[in-house]
Amino acid sequence: MEESRGRVCVTGGTGFVGSWIIKRLLEDGYSVNTTIRSHPEQKKDVSFLTNLPGASQRLQILNADLSNPDSFKEAIEGCIGVFHVATPIDFEESEPEEVVTKRSIDGALGILKACVTSKSIKRVVYTSSAVTVSYGGKEDEAKDESSWSDVDFLRTLKIYGSSYAISKTLTEKAVLEFGEQNGLDVVTVIPPAVVGPFICSRLPVSVRPCLYFLFDNKEPSSYLEINMVHVDDLARAHMFLLEHPNPKGRYNCSTCLAAIEEVLEILSVKYPKFQIPTIDSLRDRNGLKFPYVSSKKLIDAGFEFKYGLEAMLVDLIECCVEKGYLES
Repeated sequence: MEESRGRVCVTGGTGFVGSWIIKRLLEDGYSVNTTIRSHPEQKKDVSFLTNLPGASQRLQILNADLSNPDSFKEAIEGCIGVFHVATPIDFEESEPEEVVTKRSIDGALGILKACVTSKSIKRVVYTSSAVTVSYGGKEDEAKDESSWSDVDFLRTLKIYGSSYAISKTLTEKAVLEFGEQNGLDVVTVIPPAVVGPFICSRLPVSVRPCLYFLFDNKEPSSYLEINMVHVDDLARAHMFLLEHPNPKGRYNCSTCLAAIEEVLEILSVKYPKFQIPTIDSLRDRNGLKFPYVSSKKLIDAGFEFKYGLEAMLVDLIECCVEKGYLES
């Protein structure tokens, strides 16, 4: 296989973020190993990955599962960097939180151990989530990288998706601690709601909550204010931190805190054919108001966001229409 900028590994390659990172890496001349979970009863359609420009020469797809951390060794061997994007997602809480958290931590640490053993890995970039900074301290205070969600508070709060928030918080802490204790260069990227176009085969889980007023009026995670980032900015931030000479620790990656009023105003102007509800009709929903997540550390390191709120929403809507999830 043709090598250029080096080979990297992306876990969770069939997901929204993982697949877009692969797309970006191939465009930038990297060779990529990606991992997907094998399904005993059905073969996954990965044509959206294999059809990417450069994929036939520089993309390898391997089977691995967080429940079996050793399964990642082959994908990591010979790579210079790892983007650990794969994560258990169980918003419906079909499994106990402890089970989901254990799988997430054991899988992540197994991957990091393989990185130490490989000798070729220079850096690991772990994809965390804004849920790891949003549930602690005062509700209205801005969250920087020193902020951590209070796991005990989340357990008592029992909000929709609380097990996901707990598992991501504890996994990120475990990943950073492992890096420090084992001399492995580990940085974490902390994105909020990810929006924008997608190449993966299914509607991303973050899309429906962001456009809940178009998809499902009973969406349990409706919001009044929510932090957002474009998927392309997020992918670029991952690559930026892989290539940065000396990144340290955690990096929030959020473009803006979007109020539902702004979102509705933009979409009502851009898409008058859609049945965009009025803000008054949504006020009684008791929607979530997330605290502002500051990306000052990432920006100060030299990263530039390319997409504003309108571009994020338009790119997302156009992709949903093109793929048949919304009717124009």
